[in-house]
Amino acid sequence: MQTVTVNASKQYDVLIGSGVRALLPEKISSLFGSVRVCLVSDDNVARLHLDEAETLLQNAGFNCSRFVFPHGEASKNPTVLFELLEHLADERFSRKDVLVALGGGVTGDLGGLAAALYMRGMHLVQIPTSLLAMVDSSVGGKTAVDLKAGKNLAGVFNQPDLVLCDPDYLSTLPPEDFSDGMAEVVKYGVIADEALFDTVKDGCIKDRLTQIITRCVTIKRDVVDEDEFDTGRRALLNFGHTLAHAIEAKSNFTVSHGKAVAIGMCRIAALAEQHGLCDAPCLKQIQNALTNNDLPTDTAFLNAELFDEVTKDKKCTGGSITLILPRRIGDCYARATPIDECKRMLS
Repeated sequence: MQTVTVNASKQYDVLIGSGVRALLPEKISSLFGSVRVCLVSDDNVARLHLDEAETLLQNAGFNCSRFVFPHGEASKNPTVLFELLEHLADERFSRKDVLVALGGGVTGDLGGLAAALYMRGMHLVQIPTSLLAMVDSSVGGKTAVDLKAGKNLAGVFNQPDLVLCDPDYLSTLPPEDFSDGMAEVVKYGVIADEALFDTVKDGCIKDRLTQIITRCVTIKRDVVDEDEFDTGRRALLNFGHTLAHAIEAKSNFTVSHGKAVAIGMCRIAALAEQHGLCDAPCLKQIQNALTNNDLPTDTAFLNAELFDEVTKDKKCTGGSITLILPRRIGDCYARATPIDECKRMLS
């Protein structure tokens, strides 16, 4: 088992390794004592893993409740959020109790936001079951739901009290969902670690999952410790994401987040090369790594079509858009780009 400790406004451990999910009752007891637990999951994950988690907790003497919602990005909305809050109130949870988000990125975002809002804050444990959530979204405290105007526009920073990353969950993950997570892994290699990029660029990484997850979480920990509230260096984690969110929205979320990030990274790397904004060409390397991990590298949407969605992104402030550009593999930088210039680049 590997342990990565996050030292943000709240200090907490991320435990990574086969079988760590069995530690859930022990860890809740040591952190919070005798409390009640609300297990939050989507219907796909609930069918596979919720009974096991509930049985573990009940056998340890915990009183449990469950909230299950329809899977998919479409459920990450204010309606489902408030249904969860009403459930917590109906079941008479207190702020001393614990919400356990068991699932992928949607569950982590939805559950994390609900835990922050209910009674102005209850305890939160993240148990990611997708690769994308393990390497990225379960760590760092970003929680949100989508609005009609765009993705992740209603949210707060809410660091969890504990994260349990068990790679054994990934054995039930559909191949396309595993590939989605690899988009974020490739991203971490491009922005911060050429050796990680070299490790994953050829695919075939399932025998090194604990090592890879630990490295990604460590990179994110280092960034979050320095810039918890996304005012500086943390922007680097958004490499590929500005265009990715636009692609997701234009496709009515039929293009998954990981696939959109893959395409977004290629598009932004191409722009950097075309406009002389990188030190060394890296588009081809990124494309090859994504292809080898069963990810797309392009979309039928033109950059100009995506521009309106780009201007709705959270990273668009003060008349400029913060673009994350690669200098070379393992090194990216943030460039505040006036909206008119960004429009010219995208067209």
